[in-house]
Amino acid sequence: MSYTGHVSPGSGPAVRELPALTITKQSVGGASDNNAYLLRCTATGAQLLIDAANDASALLSLAGSELSTVVTTHAHGDHWGALAEVVAATGAASVAHRDDAPELPVVTRTVEDGDTITVGEVTLEVIHLVGHTPGSIALLYRDPAGTPHLWTGDSLFPGGVGNTRGDRTAFESLITDVETKLFARLPDSTWFYPGHGDDSTLGTERPALPDWHERGW
Repeated sequence: MSYTGHVSPGSGPAVRELPALTITKQSVGGASDNNAYLLRCTATGAQLLIDAANDASALLSLAGSELSTVVTTHAHGDHWGALAEVVAATGAASVAHRDDAPELPVVTRTVEDGDTITVGEVTLEVIHLVGHTPGSIALLYRDPAGTPHLWTGDSLFPGGVGNTRGDRTAFESLITDVETKLFARLPDSTWFYPGHGDDSTLGTERPALPDWHERGW
């Protein structure tokens, strides 16, 4: 079956094969329906997990014992509920932005905007997006053989930016970062993978940016 990006609680994972990277998307966390993403370098077998959100046993079954890194996209508890257990079981490094790191149970490396994280021979760029939380990040993979791929946590979804809880300053910060650091830099073909729900592309969402500004969320 071709990859659609749709998973749901209790369903099996969705797997996407790129030339240098295999992406496995799994829904964990029951009612919160969080997405966790396992990235595997084709050349080396090295693995990186994006958001050990919940259900450590499911994530450990998905990754096995060979997990080098866990990246947490932001400090909300539904995105790191299984972090301590997964790190303890695998010895993986725990990576987060320095502004959200104090809220997490274990962090071994902090990152900032423009830093890179590697998984085997694959390089991911850290993009800092302020608003949903102070230290929210996205991860960008510029596939040499195809379109860019972007993991956005809770900063960008199909249909809008992440929740800023009615804080106008936080909303303006987030939508500005999303526009300037994502939409202005990356092509419409960029496929993005959010922290909850289905995937989308920047091209699909771009026409709605004025509407997002007007509604204020």
